[in-house]
Amino acid sequence: MTAERILEAARALFAARGYRATSMQAIADDVGITKAALYYHFDSKEELLRHLTVPLLDELEAVLAEAESSDDSEEVRWRAIEGYVDVHLRHRHTLAMLVKDMTLLVQAPIADRFRTAIALANDLVAGPGSGLEQRVRACQVVAGLADPVVLFRDAPTERLRPLILDGARALLGEEPVPRAPGRARGRKGGRRGLLSDEQAAQARALHTEGLSAEEIATRFEVSRATIYRYLKI
Repeated sequence: MTAERILEAARALFAARGYRATSMQAIADDVGITKAALYYHFDSKEELLRHLTVPLLDELEAVLAEAESSDDSEEVRWRAIEGYVDVHLRHRHTLAMLVKDMTLLVQAPIADRFRTAIALANDLVAGPGSGLEQRVRACQVVAGLADPVVLFRDAPTERLRPLILDGARALLGEEPVPRAPGRARGRKGGRRGLLSDEQAAQARALHTEGLSAEEIATRFEVSRATIYRYLKI
């Protein structure tokens, strides 16, 4: 569809040239339509920016709200961390676009929503009743989740995601998830994101027997977020 092609062209041009240096005419030329046709779909560059950034913000707010709903502080922490990473990986090109022109990140309402989401992520990672040391460490963790997504945006998600999560564990003083050499973990070596029906049933049975989500995730070599989806916890 033309609107989708326009958004993809705008995202690529904003990331390559910068938002302010990209004209509506340049976007129209890249899509191969007239400027009038472009304005038929989008009234302004500001509207294009909103369409590109709102999905990222909506998803980020949703995963943090879902993480916050858990009663266990450790589950809250790791749901927030993994969800935060996954959203940024899905929207890595939009994030690169925003970083290319940092002034966009101080514009309301984008800036307000980002600040609120980051503040909530910091609180969820730090945990209830945390002191200054824990809050500083949480801030470092959250800041370190997004930066590699931008700096290594051409790296395969399956490779980059576990490395980012291992870095978060290191900052929190936790051991990295063991990965047995030579074991299949999906394409390109990343942890699989899906379980078969049989594995899902086994995961639920193991959880009923008392195994934690972390233990089950390690056994099936998937993320905790994947286990949460199948266990509905």
